[in-house]
Amino acid sequence: MQVQHFKASERGVKDAGWLKSNFVFSFSNYYNPVKSAFGTLMAFNDDYLAPGKGFGIHPHVNMEIISILLKGRMNHKDTLGYNTEFEEGGVQIMSAGSGLRHEEYNIGEEEVNFLQIWIYPKQQNITPRYQYRSFPKETRKNRLVTIVSGEEGQAHCWINQNAKLSLGYFEADNSTTYSFNPENKCLFVFVISGSVTVNGVDVPERDALGVWDTDTATIRCNTESEYLVIETVVNQK
Repeated sequence: MQVQHFKASERGVKDAGWLKSNFVFSFSNYYNPVKSAFGTLMAFNDDYLAPGKGFGIHPHVNMEIISILLKGRMNHKDTLGYNTEFEEGGVQIMSAGSGLRHEEYNIGEEEVNFLQIWIYPKQQNITPRYQYRSFPKETRKNRLVTIVSGEEGQAHCWINQNAKLSLGYFEADNSTTYSFNPENKCLFVFVISGSVTVNGVDVPERDALGVWDTDTATIRCNTESEYLVIETVVNQK
């Protein structure tokens, strides 16, 4: 088993006043040559957005973009015609493909906290897609729930990559073993709240652990915890 610890204290930071971002990988004004990506996971941003502020309309091409709302209320508008409002537990994906434009704003009265995740696509220049699903915390108690997958399904969002994202909320001392095919696959575990141990490695709140060259990851919650597991390919073939 190989691991890489991504510590919260070592993340890149950008404070624009209205937006405060924490970058696990090189992004925007933050550059770290040894943290450019993890497999096809090329951006993982822990963002805080002030009330009434947001991202004006802007373009994307050939990227799988996932947003997970941890706190607050946001809206989404795009050139595909979607106009969505979502709250805590909301998950949206954009398969940008050949190109789309979108905007997001904090429409609530409190600061928004959301995870912005970019994954390289499996195929280039596909027809752009948008999808939204809601995963309230109480529906994820003591279990991992698939929120995004490379396989189509009614219960989750699906993206243009051989990847899977699972989200769970657990009581202390709860243990889950995540199994995956070790061939060209890697796992990225991000602790949203609490503290966990992954295959014997302590991972505190807002830290992440990358795991590969194994087929299982046993995640034990040292405290009441919420965490995200991203399974994706190591190298695009």
